[in-house]
Amino acid sequence: MTFTYKALRKDGSSVNGTIEAADHAAALASLAHQGLHPLVVKASNGSKTKAGGLRFGKHVKTAELVIFTRQFSTMISAGVPLSRGLATLQESPSNPYFREILASVCKDVEGGAPLADAFAKFPNVFDEVFVNMVRAGEEGGILDEILKRLALQVELNASIKKKIKGAMTYPTVILTVTVIAFFGIMLVIMPKISSIFQQLGGPGAQLPIYTRILLSFSHLCQQYALFALPVVAFIAYMVLRYIKTPRGKYQFHALMLRTPVVKTIITKVAIARFSRTFSSLMAAGVGVLDALAVTGGAIGNKVIEKELAYAAEEVKNGRQLSEVLGESPHFPRIVSQMLAVGEETGKTDVVLVKVADFYEEEVATTIDSLASIIEPVMIIFMGAGVGLIAASVMGPIANLSTQIH
Repeated sequence: MTFTYKALRKDGSSVNGTIEAADHAAALASLAHQGLHPLVVKASNGSKTKAGGLRFGKHVKTAELVIFTRQFSTMISAGVPLSRGLATLQESPSNPYFREILASVCKDVEGGAPLADAFAKFPNVFDEVFVNMVRAGEEGGILDEILKRLALQVELNASIKKKIKGAMTYPTVILTVTVIAFFGIMLVIMPKISSIFQQLGGPGAQLPIYTRILLSFSHLCQQYALFALPVVAFIAYMVLRYIKTPRGKYQFHALMLRTPVVKTIITKVAIARFSRTFSSLMAAGVGVLDALAVTGGAIGNKVIEKELAYAAEEVKNGRQLSEVLGESPHFPRIVSQMLAVGEETGKTDVVLVKVADFYEEEVATTIDSLASIIEPVMIIFMGAGVGLIAASVMGPIANLSTQIH
């Protein structure tokens, strides 16, 4: 949904704009993450986005975003004004949608809007991390350095996502085919098998318990399939919609952190993102509190983001960040120890880069190991399912045929 808003910046100045969000609560949360205090937030009519009538469903490739970020960083480093740099680069992408976005961003910047606010209008292209890091770069006068590090981070995040998707492709395909085949058997084949049993043994034929269970399930599928499918689809839609709300997203992320195997991958990805983003901001001269605020949005998990917000409050009260993170159930002890070394030596950014490299490698290794385990497990389950169905069908048929003779 598209929302128009009026808000106050930290310096007390007002700003008007539009923002994409799942609902009103998500829009408020997004504005708060941008450091704005919303005064008025209203849903706008129509399916167009905030700038230029851009439509939903368009996509900008990661490679295009990386190229733009690197080129923009080079121009800023060379002293080219923001509006002129954007005007020069807006014709470079081959993607017409991306060109429209850059034209809109350029127009907003020429009108006096901060670059981060102009980027924030397109959350499907410039995510919360991107926007917050640009905002930190603008406020700290280190926008060129931030953009260089952003380009690297976008590439690394894309690499991790590609590995995860690659590892899940095979199991997803196999599971989908298995489910479709199973319900196909239940709806089409088992009714015919049931009639064969009745012809061979009569209505009172004694069948094994696993055969009776399959026949009962097949009967339920025939009776309630047309009713159950819309209900399941509606429930899935409502669950997905709830997950997009701030409360639902937090609860879903908390559930993921309690799920075996999944929690290991999520935690390692979160630590890698924290280390990489926080080190980038510290190296660029951003203050610890501002860096924590930006890094929280980079984690991708609301539970850990809340822990970082608490850590920021504790640091503000005089505690060391390493000490606070050492109390977290999601940050391994080695992270707080390495961070403590960085605080003592004044090289926090260098130390955290090493931590990020380590955990990014750990994520890759874990995903590869998981993929190698999932494939044989899926094959075993499929084989067991086929064997069960075959035994449930062929065994009784053979017994009843023997009784007839």
